[in-house]
Amino acid sequence: MLVRDAMSPVVLTVGPAHSLRQAAMLMAARRVGAALVLDHDTTVPGTNGLGILTERDILVSVGSGQNPDLEPVAAHTTNNVVLATPDWTLEQAAAAMAHGGFRHLIVVDGDEPAGIVSVRDVIRCWAPARADANRRPTALSA
Repeated sequence: MLVRDAMSPVVLTVGPAHSLRQAAMLMAARRVGAALVLDHDTTVPGTNGLGILTERDILVSVGSGQNPDLEPVAAHTTNNVVLATPDWTLEQAAAAMAHGGFRHLIVVDGDEPAGIVSVRDVIRCWAPARADANRRPTALSA
């Protein structure tokens, strides 16, 4: 199975100047754990101005006493991101997430963001196949 089969193609996008509260409100409304951060002024090679903000980034900020109304998304964005393509296998995506210690991958098609794939997306795709493989036939009682 490929990343394209598991990814969420509709991605929440926020800007670096949004506050953490604004980002959190948008993430909560969409029921997503990560937002794509688009910063066209970023010069990080290979990222095309793409970064990611996760619920954990917001939690760490608030937990350390920072004011989510005053904290800009840019101060909490991961810009050194691993970019996947829709043609990656789920095994490649899972390995990248496990190796990097993160739960979301930005998926790009060429230079454009195409979606986000999460650990939950991978599990959702693998769980039915794994459950079917492990299911034992049961005897029916007469």
